[in-house]
Amino acid sequence: MRILFVGAGGVGSAAVAIAARRQFFDKLVVADYDLARANRAVAGLDDRFVAARLDASSAEAVAALCREHGITHVLNAVDPRFVIPIFTGAFAAGADYLDMAMSLSRPHPERPYQECGVKLGDEQFAMADRWVQAGRLALVGIGVEPGLSDVFARYAADELFSSIDEIGVRDGANLTVEGYDFAPTFSIWTTIEECLNPPVIWERERGWFTTEPFSEPEVFDFPEGIGPVECVNVEHEEVLLIPRWVDAGRVTFKYGLGTEFIEVLKTLRKLGLHSTRPVSVGDVSVSPRDVGAACLPDPATLGDKMRGKTCAGTWVRGTGTDGTRREVYLYHVVDNEWSMAEYGHQAVVWQTAINPVIALELLATGTWSGVGVLGPEAFPARPFLDKLVEYGSPWGLR
Repeated sequence: MRILFVGAGGVGSAAVAIAARRQFFDKLVVADYDLARANRAVAGLDDRFVAARLDASSAEAVAALCREHGITHVLNAVDPRFVIPIFTGAFAAGADYLDMAMSLSRPHPERPYQECGVKLGDEQFAMADRWVQAGRLALVGIGVEPGLSDVFARYAADELFSSIDEIGVRDGANLTVEGYDFAPTFSIWTTIEECLNPPVIWERERGWFTTEPFSEPEVFDFPEGIGPVECVNVEHEEVLLIPRWVDAGRVTFKYGLGTEFIEVLKTLRKLGLHSTRPVSVGDVSVSPRDVGAACLPDPATLGDKMRGKTCAGTWVRGTGTDGTRREVYLYHVVDNEWSMAEYGHQAVVWQTAINPVIALELLATGTWSGVGVLGPEAFPARPFLDKLVEYGSPWGLR
C-alpha cells in the first residue's frame, strides 16, 4: 500500500503520527499547499515518509502526484471545499479514496428549513457507478464523526438490536483552552459550515428533511466525567450515511456546542461573516469566513493549552436481540492530557485522525474490501472496534 495524505494540518499531522507506529504500508506521502508544514509532519520519521507540495484545488495536480509516487490510496485530510478535486483526482490516477468530510451541501432555494437541497455527499454518490465500473473504492466519512459513529451504528444493528427505533449521534466535551476567550478546537471553517447550514434529519416514513439550525435542544449526560451538555441539531454526514445501510426509524446528529459558541455562530451569521462569497475590502477581494478563520488560533497549536476530554458516540434505542426494549450509548473518549503526552497532538484532532488510519490498515489486510462510494456502515464493525483497542484507545458502551 502506497498512501497519499492530502493535508498536514491538525488532523493530517496527527494521522501521520499514528501511522508512523504501524507497518501495513510501504510509502506515505504527506502533501500540503505549505511544503514547510508537510516537512514538519514527517520530520524525524523513517524513509517510508515523504513530504510534497500540492494544490488540493486541482484534480490534475492530485492525479499527477499520485502517478509520480505510485499511490494506491488517497486520504483527504483537508476541509470539505477540496473534496471534489481530490476525489476526482484520485479516481483519474486509479487510486482508492478516503475522506473524513463529504462534498458540500447547498440549501433548498425556497424552503431551506423544510426540504433538502443538495445534500452532503450527493456529488460523490452521483459518481458511484463510475467507481464500481472501475473496481475502485471511495470510502467516505471515515473520521470520528462521521466515521467511528457510523461503525457504532453498524455494530448496534448487527449485534445488539433486532430492530432500531432511533439512532442519535451525540458529541460533547468539557474541553477548555487556557488564555483564550474563544478558541475552537477544530477547523472553524468546517464548524461554521456544519453548524449554520440547515440540519438534516432522517425518518423512515418521510426520508430526509431539514430543520432550523440549533433546533431541538436537549441535555445529554456524557460519560467518563464529562457530564451533562446541551446538544442541538447540526448538519452532519451520519444522517446522510447511516440510513443507506442501517434500518432505523429515525437518525439525528446533535452537537454539544454550549451557549457561548452558539451565540458566536449566530452573530457571525447575522453579520454575514459566515459567508464564503468574497467581498471587496479596498483593493482586496476576500471571503469573510476566511478572515474569521485567520483571526483565530490554529487548532493544531492549542494542545498544550487545552484541558479536559472529548466524547464521540452513538445513542441507539429499539428492541434488543432478546426481544426486550433496549437503549445504549456506544462511545469513544479521548483525554487531551493523554493524547498530548502519548502523541503530541490535541484530543479533538487525534480522535478524528485515528479512524482513517485504522480503515487503511483494514483495507491493506483485506479485512475490509468493496467497490463504489461506500460509508463505514457498509463494512463489518467488529474488526474496526477490535483495532481501536489494539491501537491503545478503547471504546465503551453504556
